[in-house]
Amino acid sequence: MFDEIFPILTARDLPAALGFYRDLLGGTVTYQFPPEGEPAYVAVDLGRSHLGIGRQDQPGDLVNDRVTLWVYAGDCDAAVDRLRAAGVPVLQEPADQPWGERMATVTDPDGNRVIVATRAPAG
Repeated sequence: MFDEIFPILTARDLPAALGFYRDLLGGTVTYQFPPEGEPAYVAVDLGRSHLGIGRQDQPGDLVNDRVTLWVYAGDCDAAVDRLRAAGVPVLQEPADQPWGERMATVTDPDGNRVIVATRAPAG
């Protein structure tokens, strides 16, 4: 049901975070949203590893918002239904996103956000 997981860091200063992970550690930015202008989110690859970095807009709105895990599933809605049935708190119901993916937000037992998403259809 789930096929990939990667961490997303929340950064108060996204340009400074990029300076560290891209410029100092040698990562490559593979995705930016929005595609033009100042990003709110970037994906960085370093070797075989993948890291997301998101700009922190409203600090402290959840139990733990410094690190989020993103997990891809073949069917976001079915995955969230399965997690809900097991008692996992659902913070945001599945919804289509502007970049084409469908996503929801749940929490793990320690209150860490876990985003469950289905990739955008190819095309």
